[in-house]
Amino acid sequence: MADRNRKIAENAAGEWFVDSSCINCDTCRQLAPGTFGDTGEFSFVAVQPGSDDEVAAARRALVACPTGSIGTSDKSGVAAAADEFPLALGNGVFYCGFNSPKSYGGNSYFVEHPGGNWLVDSPRFVERLVRRFEERGGVRYVFLTHRDDVADAGQYARRFGAERIIHRLELASQPDAERVIDGFEPVELAPEFLAIPTPGHTRGHMALLYRDLVLFTGDHMWWSRARGRLSASRSVCWYSWPEQLKSLRLLRGFSFEWVLPGHGQRVQLSREEMSRQMESLGGRRLHLAASRRP
Repeated sequence: MADRNRKIAENAAGEWFVDSSCINCDTCRQLAPGTFGDTGEFSFVAVQPGSDDEVAAARRALVACPTGSIGTSDKSGVAAAADEFPLALGNGVFYCGFNSPKSYGGNSYFVEHPGGNWLVDSPRFVERLVRRFEERGGVRYVFLTHRDDVADAGQYARRFGAERIIHRLELASQPDAERVIDGFEPVELAPEFLAIPTPGHTRGHMALLYRDLVLFTGDHMWWSRARGRLSASRSVCWYSWPEQLKSLRLLRGFSFEWVLPGHGQRVQLSREEMSRQMESLGGRRLHLAASRRP
C-alpha cells in the first residue's frame, strides 16, 4: 500500500496520491487518464477524482498498479474494484489488471474461448484473479510475447495445467515452456489464433492475432495518447530497430481492429482507419530510420 509520508510533491491536494515507489509504467494513466499525470519520472495525481466514474477509474488504477504506489484515505470500494478484474474489452477479450512489477507493469489479457481460454502475457499471481479465471473455465494456453513480460506465467501454468507458448529465442525466460516456436513465419497455434514473429524489441518477440480482429502486440507497438496515433519507439527497442521496422511492414499484411499492447495505450479503430494508421506508422518510421543513417 502506498505511503503518504513518501507522496511526491506534484500530487494535487486531496485524498488520492502517488508515492515515490512509482516506476512510471503508465498503468494508472491508461486506466484513469483524467486523474493521473506524468512528471517524466513518476506518475502523480494531477486532478483529484470528482465524479463517481472518475473515482471508480482511480480505484481500478490502484488495484492494477504493479508497485502499490497509489493511495487514498477512502478505502471503501477498493475491494469491489478488485473484483471487476478481468475487465471486459469485448469479443470475449479481457484486460487482466493486477500488473506485475516483474514485467515493469506490463499489461496482460485473458481470452475466453470455447476451444480453451488464453492468457496473453502474465499478470501478478493473485488468488482473487485466479478465482475469476476458474469461474470462466480456467486457462488452457499462456502465450508469451517475449521475455520481458512473462511475470508469473509459470505459476499460472502450474495452477491450471496450461501450455505456455514462447519463441525459442526467448526461451531463457521460461526454459520449461511446453511449446516452443521456431523460425520467423506465422504459425497457427489453434483455430482463430495466429502467432506472428515480430523481431525487433527482442530477437524472438511475437504478436498474437485473434480472429483477424485483435492484435496483441507485446512491446512492438501501441497507441500514443499524446500524438493520437499508433507508435513504436527506437528508445525501447532492445535488439534491432531495423528488424522492428521490417516487422512493422510485415503487420501491414494483416487486418485487425484492436491493438492491445503490453506497454502503452490500447485502441480500437475501424479496419480502414487501422490500415491507414499502419501505413502511416511504417512511413514515419522508415523515414526516421533513413534520416539517421550516417
